[in-house]
Amino acid sequence: MNSFATIPPEDRYAEFHERYPALNLIGNTRMVEILCFREELPEVRVFAKAEYANPGGSLKDRPVRRMLLEALIRGEIGNGRIVLDSSSGNAGIAYAMLGAMMNLPVQIVVPGNASRERKLRIQAHGARLVQTDPMEGYDEALREGHRIAEADHDRYFHCDQYANDNNWLAHYHTTAAEIILQSEGQLTHFVGGIGTGGTITGVGRRLRKDLPGVEIVQIVPEDFPGIEGLKPLENPGDIIPKILDAGVVDRKVKVSSMDAARMCTLLARYGIFAGQSSGAYLQGVYETAKRIRKGVIVTLLNDIGERYMSTGLWESR
Repeated sequence: MNSFATIPPEDRYAEFHERYPALNLIGNTRMVEILCFREELPEVRVFAKAEYANPGGSLKDRPVRRMLLEALIRGEIGNGRIVLDSSSGNAGIAYAMLGAMMNLPVQIVVPGNASRERKLRIQAHGARLVQTDPMEGYDEALREGHRIAEADHDRYFHCDQYANDNNWLAHYHTTAAEIILQSEGQLTHFVGGIGTGGTITGVGRRLRKDLPGVEIVQIVPEDFPGIEGLKPLENPGDIIPKILDAGVVDRKVKVSSMDAARMCTLLARYGIFAGQSSGAYLQGVYETAKRIRKGVIVTLLNDIGERYMSTGLWESR
């Protein structure tokens, strides 16, 4: 495996990467071998992309970069229009950070129970924060984002990460391409989850094209108390992301918040400090590893553990 291998930015973005050099900090994250299960399952190798190493601290820097650069190319922003979207927090940080970098006004709608660390980081970059009733769930933040955009279309550019094809295309062209290159095409299984649907759609489609034998495993979070960054989709009335291609998924694994917390602690004991959804992914990796007994599994460490200090994730562990 070559964790140092990198993918160059697409030529159409070269001008922006020169104008805003910090854009080059996004992507080309290292792939690290996870050793937690080696003793129990010696014939399964597990690797994870360290997405918390992105400058915004999460995987979301990738799709937000592409969505904003495409909007700039089309002339939809950069003229005073406010970049608007809803987020559980990590994408909001990416919007706020990149907006500050590129002098774009940003407004983010988040559920009121988004972690304090996320909300403070968004505000630190100068973005405006709108909070919705946490009892209404994350889908209410989505609905509020649409209401704001529809009420004043000329003032806002609604990026709408749940329906923006540049979300999944970012993962198709960068995340998946890096996984294939760094794993030297040896992976047999990919484990991921669904927030906006961008990651599993983009990675899944690229793997289907280049390595059609790879199995795609989707994490399914419990409804309550839920897992930050992962969206429940199993109930009537749940908003299904428009960009989600559920057809790329071969198998699903149900994961509880307790499973996720336990795996976060296990990762921490191995020196990797990642957030709740990363713990959920690792539980899915473990279940997959026990099932297959031999293979190469790749997953993602979506964000950094410090982002959850105020949530109780790390208490009494």
